[in-house]
Amino acid sequence: MTSLPLLALVVAAYAALALVAPSWLETVLFSLSLLSGATLWFRGDDLLLVISLVLLGIEISRATSSSSAAILNHVLSLVVFIVALIGFIVMPQLGNTTFFLILLMTLIDVIAGFTVTITAARRNVSYDE
Repeated sequence: MTSLPLLALVVAAYAALALVAPSWLETVLFSLSLLSGATLWFRGDDLLLVISLVLLGIEISRATSSSSAAILNHVLSLVVFIVALIGFIVMPQLGNTTFFLILLMTLIDVIAGFTVTITAARRNVSYDE
């Protein structure tokens, strides 16, 4: 289960909500009053973006391992990106800026995951001259 890309949960949640309860994504869930006097309104889709950013940070820290589970995670992250990309292109409910940003996070997860793992593997290999 440690191989499951965490961003897959957000992609699945957003797709399900966009199909079943699209109004939830647009509903204001809570607000924060800032010192400047401005009010920061959080809608459902904003909350999913915040969760995605936190999960992306966790995924990047998980990428530092070069175990077989981490490599499987990178492959599955690529699958999540491809599925999200197809959904973004094909499904009108996912063709918006919020899902585009989630899609970009899945791409960053793929690129960072492979880059960090390759860099870590290179450090572990000793070169004899």
